[in-house]
Amino acid sequence: MLILLCVFALAALLLPLLVAAIGARAFAVAALVPAAAFAHALLLTPQVLAGAADPRRTPAESVDWIPQLGLALSFRMDELSWLLTLIVTGVGALVLLYCRWYFRGAKAGIGQFAAVLLAFAGAMYGLVTTDDLVLLVMFWEVTSILSYLLIGHYHRRGGSRRAALQALLVTTLGGLAMFVGVVFLAVDAGTSSISRILAHAPAGPLADAAIVLLLVGALSKSAIFPFHFWLPGAMAAPTPVSAYLHAAAMVKAGIYLIARFAPVFAMSGPWRPITISLGVLTMLLGGVQALRETDLKRILAFGTVSQLGFFTVVLGYGTSDAILAGLALVISHALFKSALFLIVGVIDRQLSTRDLTEISGLGRQAPLLATAGFLAIGSMIGFPPTIGFVAKEATLAALYDEALRGSPWAIVALAGTILGSILTAAYGARFLWGAFWRKRDRRPGARSGYLPDTEWPMPPFGFLVSPVLLATGTIVLGAAAPAIDAALYGYADDATALGFDGEELAPGHLALWHGFAPALFLSVGAILIGLALFLLLQRIGWDRRRRLLPFTAQDAYYLAMRGLDRLSVATTAFTQRGSLPVYVGTIFVVVIAAEATALLAGGPADARLSAWHTPMQLVVAPIMIAAGILATRARKRYTGVVLVSVTGLGMVVLFGTSGAPDLALTQILVETVTLVTFALVLRRLPSRMGEHNASVGRVPRAILGVAAGVMIALVAIVATGSRVAAPISEAFPELAYDLGHGKNVVNVALVDLRGWDTMGELSVLVLAATGVASLVFVTHRADRLSAMKALPEGPRRARRRPLVETTQGVRVQTAGDTAPRAWLVGGGNVKPENRSILLEVIVRILFHTIIVVSIYLLFAGHNAPGGGFAGGLVAGMALFMRYIAGGRWELGAAAPTDAGRLLGTGLILAVGSAVVPLLFGLGPLTSAVWEADVPVLGHLEFVSSTIFDIGVYLVVIGLVLDVLRSLGAEVDRQTAEMRARGVDI
Repeated sequence: MLILLCVFALAALLLPLLVAAIGARAFAVAALVPAAAFAHALLLTPQVLAGAADPRRTPAESVDWIPQLGLALSFRMDELSWLLTLIVTGVGALVLLYCRWYFRGAKAGIGQFAAVLLAFAGAMYGLVTTDDLVLLVMFWEVTSILSYLLIGHYHRRGGSRRAALQALLVTTLGGLAMFVGVVFLAVDAGTSSISRILAHAPAGPLADAAIVLLLVGALSKSAIFPFHFWLPGAMAAPTPVSAYLHAAAMVKAGIYLIARFAPVFAMSGPWRPITISLGVLTMLLGGVQALRETDLKRILAFGTVSQLGFFTVVLGYGTSDAILAGLALVISHALFKSALFLIVGVIDRQLSTRDLTEISGLGRQAPLLATAGFLAIGSMIGFPPTIGFVAKEATLAALYDEALRGSPWAIVALAGTILGSILTAAYGARFLWGAFWRKRDRRPGARSGYLPDTEWPMPPFGFLVSPVLLATGTIVLGAAAPAIDAALYGYADDATALGFDGEELAPGHLALWHGFAPALFLSVGAILIGLALFLLLQRIGWDRRRRLLPFTAQDAYYLAMRGLDRLSVATTAFTQRGSLPVYVGTIFVVVIAAEATALLAGGPADARLSAWHTPMQLVVAPIMIAAGILATRARKRYTGVVLVSVTGLGMVVLFGTSGAPDLALTQILVETVTLVTFALVLRRLPSRMGEHNASVGRVPRAILGVAAGVMIALVAIVATGSRVAAPISEAFPELAYDLGHGKNVVNVALVDLRGWDTMGELSVLVLAATGVASLVFVTHRADRLSAMKALPEGPRRARRRPLVETTQGVRVQTAGDTAPRAWLVGGGNVKPENRSILLEVIVRILFHTIIVVSIYLLFAGHNAPGGGFAGGLVAGMALFMRYIAGGRWELGAAAPTDAGRLLGTGLILAVGSAVVPLLFGLGPLTSAVWEADVPVLGHLEFVSSTIFDIGVYLVVIGLVLDVLRSLGAEVDRQTAEMRARGVDI
């Protein structure tokens, strides 16, 4: 199972490349992955069924993940997981095959769509097979994120973006509540293993609170009232998404969670009141609204809401026979509802409409499609001999028997189920009438009694394969009811819930015919009444009348979001006044208050002070102190920045004389890059401080500054004197050599021993680059530098000419131009008074040497001073030099690629080097070393952590390039545009 999850992930990453190569046909190839998982689950069937009698024989896998927390990558396939796996992978394979024709001819975005859809299938596979609650929550949230991307596939449409965000917010908030419940349950049970929790279920107030929070997550995911409104809105997604996520997969996640915990927790106090009351209400709300819709897809959407309420009632009741019937309902719904959504997709693709008022006589022109639709609707309303009939009869029988025992919740559930079945038959008939029947012509002055038949372009046969197979499956599985009963009986029989009168109940049996039982008459009566209701509502035109309530849950959601937006604006206006001193002062006040509280509460400290450790401190420290004091007295901004840099350069000397060359190298590079970055920013600010807004409150600022400095000094003194154990760093030299295969302890610690810390720092760098760019690129982040990178063909030295800015864009000066050759291709665009030929020559000579030095530092850093961070900063300095010498045009010619690609590639390499060892059963970030003796070159070694370091190298270069292109090139461009418009800057 773990291998299959990795295959899902890898295939999803490679799928965009395959789509780019062969187009929509790649969907058929992608379908092989869930098909393989489906086949694997079928092969495990004997073991799964054997595990019902002996749990030790149940297929299971487990790999330690975080042993300290008792977390493991554990997967287990019992009957319930097996059933959901077959649904998720089987329907997923057919939907991906269907996409082969649904997206025929489409190009934009289908590579990403295919990858996300396949990744979603993998996430659902992991969700239904995992045996760890924490891992389940992770898969749960992954499905929410991926569904957001799938629903918002048509991202240029405002409706799609709103629907995607709505689905994400509702399901994610429910998932967060569920996570709190998972923590409660895991703490109360002493384990996060689902199987062990269910085997020794905790009880009491904490367990009840955990169950309520778990149900919040399940109900939000499965669109149960009051969370039901997000599902109809999600119909903005492409139809294959609706067929998979909203019929067979995502909405089944909440139902799966209810089915998983119902056998054990159905008798707990809050369980049945929540599941049955909300389930009945959802069933009726969805059914009533489905009868008002004219969009075929929205009819199915509200029908899905109603059906999900139905499942919640039946599975939530929790007795053995109810669970068996509920699982049969889940099977039938996955088949008929996904088939119906795919049928609507064919209609929409061929006719470019889903409005039932615009479709007439389609059944006679598309008999195969209509037959599939009739079979699917027959299963939905419970018409024999479909699996829907089997499941519905078993449901009514289970609830009827419990109602006869006097259970009030069974009476509520039975009454709600009968009313819901009536509505199901009514909107099922409405769907068939809307999609395939001839419509009467109700237009004023119409001569004919019926609308003309809608012209039907015949679709490719392959387009019909998936819906026809799914619809046919409802008949096949109806006939195979005894086999399904045998497969699911063991799970239902494990339910410990008792009947209302305390009698232990054995599950009923699934069969196509039980005789003339009360459940049969109830089922037939609901169908007949539902058909009569449909005819009555058609006659009175109920779908065209005003709705009963003046508002919907959707309106309440948007009202709440508008209120939240206004509160956010008010809060931001109150706290974010646009004053940097206020922000910094607030931070300092909080730091001082928090640290002072900790120091006072900690009691007396054992301060161990020395006047100095090396004579160099006596020389450097006074200079740093003087520079810091003078910086507070500086009147020019640049002077202040330079003086602050002096303190940083003083740290370089201290590091260098204290045996820390790596830190010294990094510190001097950071100080240099920071100084240049400040210089770029200060170009757009007045040179003197207080020129526009005079500095006020100098005394309070001075007091606050001194207090912050003193507090940090006290914290450092107390922290260094509070150690009670030997520092872990004492073992770093030995660990660096034995585990990291390197002699440079600092670099090995960054990429191996403390690699997770570095991973977090890389994320911070990416966020910093994005934040800096977002401050400058207000409307977009298009890479304007890429237009400046083209050079003429042929030998560079013979034909190298400067870039020339024209009204049509950027071009390279040709040999026929009179201007001389340039050392730098962008130098010709620099104003003569700002141009330095000497600087251009120096930069031209040194640039490539500096890049080589940066690469040397990258690869030498494992055993000598250097590393990816230092090497990236050196390469960044080379880019700074090119920009300073030739402006933004020269930066465009020097930039290796877009900054975003460098950032993304570096992060992928770093994450990949952490994840790949898991495929070999090792811990994340485990290093491997390859050694070889090569003629001439001698003995060579390569450590896998070097790949991580390369990722760091690329991220740092990407950060520097993003700073240059935003604070440098983009600011230059904006300044040039403003001057061209005559704006005085």
